[in-house]
Amino acid sequence: MLKSNVGWSTNEDCYTQGKESAKKAVVDLIQTKVAFLYTSVDCDVKKVLEGAKSELGTAPIIGCTSSAGLIVPDGFISGEKGFTGILAIGDPDTNVGVAASERGKDPRETGRKVALEAMKKAGREDAPAYFYMVASPAEEEFYIKGIQDVIGMVPVFGGSAADNTVEGKWSIYSNDKIFADGVAVAFFYTDKEMKNVFTGAYNETTNSGVITKVNGNRTLAEIDGVPALKKYASWTGAKAKELKENNLLVTTITKPLGVKDRLGDLIAIRHPMYGNEDGSMNIGANLAVNTAVIQMEASVDELINSTGKTMKELNKEMNGDIGAYLLVHCGGRRLGIGDRIDEVAKQLKKEAKGVPFITIFTFGEYGVKDNGGNTTGGLMLSFTAFGK
Repeated sequence: MLKSNVGWSTNEDCYTQGKESAKKAVVDLIQTKVAFLYTSVDCDVKKVLEGAKSELGTAPIIGCTSSAGLIVPDGFISGEKGFTGILAIGDPDTNVGVAASERGKDPRETGRKVALEAMKKAGREDAPAYFYMVASPAEEEFYIKGIQDVIGMVPVFGGSAADNTVEGKWSIYSNDKIFADGVAVAFFYTDKEMKNVFTGAYNETTNSGVITKVNGNRTLAEIDGVPALKKYASWTGAKAKELKENNLLVTTITKPLGVKDRLGDLIAIRHPMYGNEDGSMNIGANLAVNTAVIQMEASVDELINSTGKTMKELNKEMNGDIGAYLLVHCGGRRLGIGDRIDEVAKQLKKEAKGVPFITIFTFGEYGVKDNGGNTTGGLMLSFTAFGK
């Protein structure tokens, strides 16, 4: 039977944060197969890991820094000296292989590398049932492609490392590695049920257009032949000059863009994050010319209530008892919710019904819907349940 615990700490000492969190997380776990560890950019990550290892022993650790806090059954956790939270999973019938690597020259090749290493760590040569991934916010799609080159289409869940102010101060880590630019994975070999609900939970508007120019992979230059900022401003009633630079990031939390998958089952949210002088927008995920982009919208009330609704949907998807939840929530979405984040915590606790969970705040989310392809988005929820 799968069993899990959550531990957390806001102790002023980083080593003690890791130790206290791990000590709570491993209570009554006979075999800890993986420890999801999340901490703050205000902490010395190396010290946090050392403290956690003092209690976890050789159990695999994987995680990243979370933006501004965490949510656990005790509520929203943050602190002036940082924070640490751990979801530890124990199950004699589950095998987990964890691997991590800095970016290297080619993210797709690095994805292949970590996939092979994770299989080796698990003592397997076959594909896992599903996998968790954390990467730096830049080339997540290419890491997924590389991993799938090795294991094929296996469901992904997870999210990208984050900091508090979009400055690139985030960290990704496993037991023996800490870095800012790269990828880490946990491959799960098990017959136990796992379900993931991946959604933006935004509403479509009637505003849509065709992407006619992209610079690189993530700079939206033109929609319908018009500078992207100008087109977006016409849709939302804003003034293009007021959307320049970082003003765009906050404005678009409740009015982002979206792209549909090939069958329309999923709208992957695209978060415009920076307005450039030439009228282009920096976007938090990859784009393609000659695809449609839709202006989406949601009120702050809807952003809050979507978390409880998504948990309800996840619970309905599960056929048996649930042993743990890993809830990935966009950090930008949390910024839009602001001081009302405790309302989110209350909804998650209510729907978890006593099952341990941890909620992290990321700068990119991953998932799959209705047997489509693994994909990434921003301003999204990637909620995962593990069967007992």
